[in-house]
Amino acid sequence: MSKLTAVKGMNDLLPPDSSAVEWFESKVRGLMARFAYRNIRTPIVERTPLFVRGLGEVTDIVEKEMYCFEDRLNGDPLTLRPEATAGVVRAALEHSLLYDGGKRLYYMGPMFRHERPQKGRYRQFDQIGAEALGFPGAEVDAELILMATALWAEIGLTDVRLEINSLGQPSERLAHRKALVAYFEQHMEALDEDARRRLYSNPLRILDTKNPLMQGLVNEAPKLLDFLGEASLLHFNTLRSILEVNGVAYTVNPRLVRGMDYYNLSVFEFTTDRLGSQGTVCAGGRYDYLFEQLGGKPTPAVGWALGVDRVLELAKTAGHVVNASLLDAYAVVTDVSAMPLVLSTLQSLRNVGVSVQMHTSSVDGMGSMKSQFKRADNSGARYALIFGHDEILAGNVTIKPLRDISAPQVTRPLASLAAWAPTLQSNI
Repeated sequence: MSKLTAVKGMNDLLPPDSSAVEWFESKVRGLMARFAYRNIRTPIVERTPLFVRGLGEVTDIVEKEMYCFEDRLNGDPLTLRPEATAGVVRAALEHSLLYDGGKRLYYMGPMFRHERPQKGRYRQFDQIGAEALGFPGAEVDAELILMATALWAEIGLTDVRLEINSLGQPSERLAHRKALVAYFEQHMEALDEDARRRLYSNPLRILDTKNPLMQGLVNEAPKLLDFLGEASLLHFNTLRSILEVNGVAYTVNPRLVRGMDYYNLSVFEFTTDRLGSQGTVCAGGRYDYLFEQLGGKPTPAVGWALGVDRVLELAKTAGHVVNASLLDAYAVVTDVSAMPLVLSTLQSLRNVGVSVQMHTSSVDGMGSMKSQFKRADNSGARYALIFGHDEILAGNVTIKPLRDISAPQVTRPLASLAAWAPTLQSNI
């Protein structure tokens, strides 16, 4: 039989890397709670028209990257979700989630895009996102940016910069679109094949080209900011003033357009130079017309999403040590006959929140103390709990620090170990 392997670009997440992801997710959950955002979970599989209508037919995601298939039971066209915002809006509409006012939501989970796998860009990847539904003001745009900025501080990232732009409203984009088409028509010989294909269907996306031969042409193209009306400018300037008052550095990037058609007004990206060509770490913006595109009433909304793989890779590249250890203690047991007492003690510790791993027996018994201490050290635990012959006779356990060599080894009565347990717990 041939060996079965994972699909290319869809990777297994194994320890200890899984611990790092859990650590990061715990930081996000705490942050979301402080900003009063609540968790939402939508299906991984959605009906294909959701993304075609929501993201736009002339987008890279819809044209090239979606995993689409037909349901063999009823013939429905289905798609593995390439992003979560459209699904969140679909859920809000289907369940009348905004009947009593706006909602602040966040999600975590896998997304799928069929593209060439490379570092930080996989076919299955985890995203974390925040969506504020039903709020029209620029202060909510700023709140989301402040939240992301707080997250970088929470996990110790400093090599991230913020770029912002405004896409205005549809009428303003239409005027800008006409100017773009006229401008690029005058330089047809300089357009690559992709730009020519997009010229009359989605010329705004030409501004996001990665072709270095077109950078000069794009830099001289008409800027959308010059077409914004009074209300759009007020919204953008309010966002800028809030960021400035809060000490958030940013750059206005008039070429920032984002990859989906549903954006309007504020758009933003957090980027870095440490991840090569995959420099976008977190991105988002306002999408006030997506509810209408999906069959609902006009509803303001804004949100962002980040790639978990990229954030953790950035932390690693920047030299930050992710505290991925979830283990407080490792139990070293010299005699298998002591197991009933050991297990009872460990259960009392687990009942008060201490994470502890027990050394288990083999056909040769418990193994040597040397081999057990090696396993204890490799486990990442902060302490070894030694249940030796002398300790058991005296009703004690010896507690040996494994990470702080300057800390003393101590002996504690088994009966009072649970009361002393907070000292054993990791600071995670």
